[in-house]
Amino acid sequence: MVEIGSNTRLRVSPFYEATIQDGATAFSPYNSMLMPVSYGDPTAEYKRLTSQVSQWDVSVQRQVELRGPDAAYLAQLLSVRDISNCFIGQGKYVPMCDHRGVLINDPVLLKLDKDKFWFSIADNNILMWARAIGAERGLDVEIFEPDVSPMAVQGPHAEDVVASIFGDWVRELKFFWFADAQVSDIPMKIARSGYSKQGGFELYLMDGSRGVDLWNIVREAGQPWGIGPGNPNPVERIESGLLSYGGDTDDMTNPFEVRLDRYVDLDVCDDVVGIKVLRQIHADGVARHQLGVILDDSAPGPGHAVWYDVMSAGKKIGSMTNGGWSPKLERFIGFVLISRDFSIGDTIDVGKNGSLIPGTLCDLPFV
Repeated sequence: MVEIGSNTRLRVSPFYEATIQDGATAFSPYNSMLMPVSYGDPTAEYKRLTSQVSQWDVSVQRQVELRGPDAAYLAQLLSVRDISNCFIGQGKYVPMCDHRGVLINDPVLLKLDKDKFWFSIADNNILMWARAIGAERGLDVEIFEPDVSPMAVQGPHAEDVVASIFGDWVRELKFFWFADAQVSDIPMKIARSGYSKQGGFELYLMDGSRGVDLWNIVREAGQPWGIGPGNPNPVERIESGLLSYGGDTDDMTNPFEVRLDRYVDLDVCDDVVGIKVLRQIHADGVARHQLGVILDDSAPGPGHAVWYDVMSAGKKIGSMTNGGWSPKLERFIGFVLISRDFSIGDTIDVGKNGSLIPGTLCDLPFV
């Protein structure tokens, strides 16, 4: 039995009751909401994602809507990636930095119209940030959180499930593009996207009162393909080399340190927040970089969500920012954020639970 007390500081999602019904056993706070992070069987959840199809409540991935004459300009000010070539109906992964060039979010930007955008955000108060920048620049733009709650359908059979509900047109939807859709009078936008490398879609529910209805429709449609509940899977995302903002970054991390170079356009206008500093960092070179590590500890065990010291010759050279047992590699793997003096193939030690565990640095992704 799971019970969450009434709390205006920590909201539940439109899918909450459905996730409880489907056996959610643990939640984590994210964007002032509760996100299901376990249904009691991590092995089964991993297998569903990698071989069948998995249904996720990711409504914590809140939307920040920009609407008005200056919406496009503000969207660019907040994005260090050039979005001038973003079309209506297209999404783009856009690093967002503060005035120091430090990464403060890595949302997906969705262009709904020429003067209407959503930032689909990671865990940080970007609504407040966008309002501050908009007011600072005196822009004519409304900035608010719309009634939009994403559900993800991920895995090798995700396309079959979504097509069975909405029609085969979804099979033609390109990666990061989206379109309007409706089922049982429930309005939404469907995007080919999601926080896994297994393929899938995100259904942007646009009526929070219909969350349980939508969950059950997808759940029923997915039965022939073995659908079951899950969450952004910590092991699959490590194997796939996916960055977790706030998990793999600290308060000094810039995009170049965590493999986001290709999403930073240094020739965007000078008004873009953080771009001048990023130009200087790029010219000077970064001090740290993100690599993978394979530990010599080959015994299966739980992962970790805290940073461990990475050592070489008794000196700290960085941190291991995540880790977990990889069923595909049958090894304990993770990401490190370390000095650029060390590179692929070097051996290091990770200080874990009072012991030093040897490991070898490698490229990302693992698989």
